[in-house]
Amino acid sequence: MTRITTTRLADGRELIYFDDAGSTDRHPDSLVDRRELPGRAEPGEVRYDALSGEWVAVAAHRQTRTHLPPADQCPICPTTNANPSEIPAPDYDVVVFENRFPSLGPVNGLIPQQPGWGTTAPASGRCEVVAFTPGHTGSFSALGWPRARTVIDAWAHRTEALSSLPGIQQVFPFENRGPEIGVTLHHPHGQIYAYPYIPPRSAAIASAAGVHWDASGGTQSLSSALLAAERNDGRRMVLEGEHFSAYVPFAARWPLEVHLVPHRQVPDFAALTGAERDELAHVYPELLTRLDALYPTETPYIAAWHQAPVGPALRRAGHLHLQLTSPRRAADKLKFLAGSEAAVGAFINDTTPESVAERLRAVAAVGTAASSPEGAPA
Repeated sequence: MTRITTTRLADGRELIYFDDAGSTDRHPDSLVDRRELPGRAEPGEVRYDALSGEWVAVAAHRQTRTHLPPADQCPICPTTNANPSEIPAPDYDVVVFENRFPSLGPVNGLIPQQPGWGTTAPASGRCEVVAFTPGHTGSFSALGWPRARTVIDAWAHRTEALSSLPGIQQVFPFENRGPEIGVTLHHPHGQIYAYPYIPPRSAAIASAAGVHWDASGGTQSLSSALLAAERNDGRRMVLEGEHFSAYVPFAARWPLEVHLVPHRQVPDFAALTGAERDELAHVYPELLTRLDALYPTETPYIAAWHQAPVGPALRRAGHLHLQLTSPRRAADKLKFLAGSEAAVGAFINDTTPESVAERLRAVAAVGTAASSPEGAPA
């Protein structure tokens, strides 16, 4: 079992250590943040866009956040005398803590339910950072099975905890990898946003899922139907396991796009069984390894974990899945979202889903070797 230890940073933010199974109790010194920090800033605000019916977070205080510091000043490396970082311990496995420069929070509560032009509210919610490893360099794909399994437990723990906060409607774990994506820290890490509203893309997915659920008489999720169709077709399948399968979707939007779906309909990470988490700790790093094997250099990506909304009306049809996307359309070319995509949301893909799936299958031997670290369960 992953060992969980909670403490508070000098300014009151929560920090949680998730130590690998079999680890010993944390030393009390690792729970004390000895820095002198100013008090937390007031939250930003959310503004209602009456033209689109969407909420926009305004977080001007984030302009001063840390941006690509040198390794000896990294804020999520373990603390040293020369670098008293966000993590007080001299070593750790996985750590989750409240972002010092959050887009949402630290307040929690409901936002206006009948907004119109000019409606604003405090940016309630929560933003957390997930440090995957104490090492400043590397990637999720290279963590090894035990550490990947610990991260999955952390995602599950935080999903359950954040979903219970007042006013939270959507919990979204994700990872931005690569400067081309806009990362502000080189250290391998992800984030979790707990929104006081359902973001537009999540709302569209939830709506389509609800329509399918109702049409099936409440017997099948939309993600289950899509996975069944892709497995039956076969041309866009990338890998298949006992509990998870991955495919390039029929109507992929991005040059590189892969969806990883649990075979069983589960709403979120917290609902995964131990066996499902075990397999996910294999197949997810393998998928990332295959993505990097396509080109001589690491591929930038966004790993977006879509979970069911918190509210029961949309949750019943929800189905956890990963949408792994990259703007890389060639070894030396990126896709930029220009007029059609950025302005009206009409995507034009520069690759065919079938060819991308074929290439990802072709590097299976590389991915499989990297996803079987010593000590992983059979």
